[in-house]
Amino acid sequence: MTDSKKTLCPYCGVGCGLEVSPPAQPGKPVNRDSQGYPSWKVQGDRNHPSSQGMVCVKGATIAESLNKDRLLYPMMRETLDQPFRRVTWDEALDAIVNRIQTVRYTQGADSICMYGSGQFQTEDYYVAQKLIKGCLGTNNFDANSRLCMSSAVSGYIQSFGADGPPCCYDDLELTNCAFLIGTNTAECHPIVFNRLRKYHKKNSGKVKMIVVDPRRTTTAEAADLHLAIKPGTDIDLMNGIAYLLLRWGYIDHQFIDECTANFPAYAEVISQYPPDYVAKKCGIELADLETAARYWGQSKSVLSMWSMGINQSSEGTAKVQTINNLHLMTGQIGKPGAGPFSLTGQPNAMGGREAGGLCHILPGYRMVKNPQHRAEIEELWGLPTGRIAAKPGLSVWEMIEGLETGKVGFLWVAATNPAVSMPDLERTKKALLRSPFTVYQDAYYPTETAAYAHVLLPAAQWSEKTGTMTNSERRVTLCSAFRDRPGETKADWEIFAEVGRLLGFTEQFKFTNSAEVYAEFVRLTKNRPCDMTGLSHEKLNTQGPQQWPCPADGNLVEGAPARLYTDNRFHTPDGRARFAAYHSRGLAEPPDPDYPFVLTVGRLYGHWHTQTRTGRIEKITQMHPHPFIEIHPRDAAKLSIQEEELVEVRSRRGFARFPAKITKNISPGTVFVPMHWGALWAKDAEANVLTHPEACPVSLEPELKACAVQLAKVTADNLSADTLLISPKSSMLSASPSV
Repeated sequence: MTDSKKTLCPYCGVGCGLEVSPPAQPGKPVNRDSQGYPSWKVQGDRNHPSSQGMVCVKGATIAESLNKDRLLYPMMRETLDQPFRRVTWDEALDAIVNRIQTVRYTQGADSICMYGSGQFQTEDYYVAQKLIKGCLGTNNFDANSRLCMSSAVSGYIQSFGADGPPCCYDDLELTNCAFLIGTNTAECHPIVFNRLRKYHKKNSGKVKMIVVDPRRTTTAEAADLHLAIKPGTDIDLMNGIAYLLLRWGYIDHQFIDECTANFPAYAEVISQYPPDYVAKKCGIELADLETAARYWGQSKSVLSMWSMGINQSSEGTAKVQTINNLHLMTGQIGKPGAGPFSLTGQPNAMGGREAGGLCHILPGYRMVKNPQHRAEIEELWGLPTGRIAAKPGLSVWEMIEGLETGKVGFLWVAATNPAVSMPDLERTKKALLRSPFTVYQDAYYPTETAAYAHVLLPAAQWSEKTGTMTNSERRVTLCSAFRDRPGETKADWEIFAEVGRLLGFTEQFKFTNSAEVYAEFVRLTKNRPCDMTGLSHEKLNTQGPQQWPCPADGNLVEGAPARLYTDNRFHTPDGRARFAAYHSRGLAEPPDPDYPFVLTVGRLYGHWHTQTRTGRIEKITQMHPHPFIEIHPRDAAKLSIQEEELVEVRSRRGFARFPAKITKNISPGTVFVPMHWGALWAKDAEANVLTHPEACPVSLEPELKACAVQLAKVTADNLSADTLLISPKSSMLSASPSV
């Protein structure tokens, strides 16, 4: 085959279009990777409306990971101290089905748990919901979106009555003021930032960019105004901006009166955030606070963007709603260049939200607690009334607690790596060791989580299966398979469906291909906020990526941006958006004399999550060879720490060690480490050993972004031979099964 294929980058939520060409081209030598495997050529798809042909280093090198360290066959073992042995699919699936049935009839369905991933395709997500929430009757399905996007979900629902970012990427080039808070967009969503930065530079002086971040990141360096606030003071800042907007009259009285509710309670709260107080609380200059409010108030269109710095907080939902408040009080929503825009963390976290991929929601933006919503899904799935449980299932952290208490008897983990990504990691690992039966489904081996599994299932990944993904601007792209599946790998949805059939639910899992899965899923979105009944694999293949809402009977102009709330009506019972009156509570674990520093954790430009893919790509590992800790020179001097010296970081939960990177780009009293390195990639450098599980009470998203730590230089007196950071890549690869 010599034709190129169009698909979507499987990394972040920007959702960049890719065009891939096969290794063999007429008259040219076969492209091969560093291991000698035929290698597909990857470049940006110039016709994809979201990315316009741009691609970052992760997308450009994605093909280099396809053949490395793949899990090719099912593997099993009875106990965790035994080696894995190769088994047939029949043996593995029989073991899984027998365990599910045993747990159902001895402990109950609520002892069965599945933990999925924003790297699923929508079809994978959907079939998993049908199996777990529908057929098995437990809502114990959660996804790693709980760790990154659930605060955005709950914030949108609380403010507007439904989930869904109301903006489009076109708004990046239409706004007068970009307000970026809790996001290092240049590194974490680089193509979005490239579009914004290009537009900002072209309209220098006319378009303002505000960046709120304790670090002077690459994003902050491009801003007209950088507010290096103290961690945990986001709500103080936004309430302070609102105070000034109200005082100066930069509010939309008509919009507030006709389209919103609860403004008086909000006005009462913000009256208690005068500028002097807020500037001192946030650790910024009063003049900078006033400049930020003036930029917002004087702009015809304001586009706010945020990511993990807002969501990963014990106040996550409150922070999102407080951003929404600023848009509501100034009428900055539902029009070009304006609106509150959550930048999704993972490639298909949006698709997961559409398909019901968290423990409190159902497909089509329905809620578990809503009896009408449950009844609708039961009827569509051909299930008896009352089969879907009326209460939300366990969040992923509650699953960890369930392993500790023995409540969880069966754990199925797919396409994610919780033995690196979960908070309070040592506690998480001890809980995983207690699991009576863990199924781990992934494309790669080894990973850190594989060490805690009884059954390994080999999953087909990007390039090897066909399905859809939805990016941050609600644009759905068909990702077609373009290469043969290695070994005995299967698509995630195929595995879930086969288990469903073996459990006796043959009518519910008659799918023969992913197009049939998608067709059933979109029928469930009819007349819902995320109506996609006008979409199909065929339409996406012939007409290209599409934004929702896209109803079958709609009259959308082809290619036109699909913004939400353009009519100023919201998905609430009275059609009005809701102001939320929140005071700032600050960090769940503030610094104190014993732990005087605030640790913040984040991504680097080249790496992705826990390095399952990127750690196997030479160009990226050369770009980011090892972890580090950023420390302000003033703090480093107090502790007599020099550049590259090893620093021990301790929290109340554990310790890690990192070489020092001394920089003025981090605020005094705050330190930063990247989150990508797990036990397979470096020694004692797991950031989440330090973090805590305290979570937002609404979204249940843990505060992974901040915890209290103490620092100490590692000296010759306390430095043992195995303390030095190492990259155990060679030993890791030798552990890979060759069967």
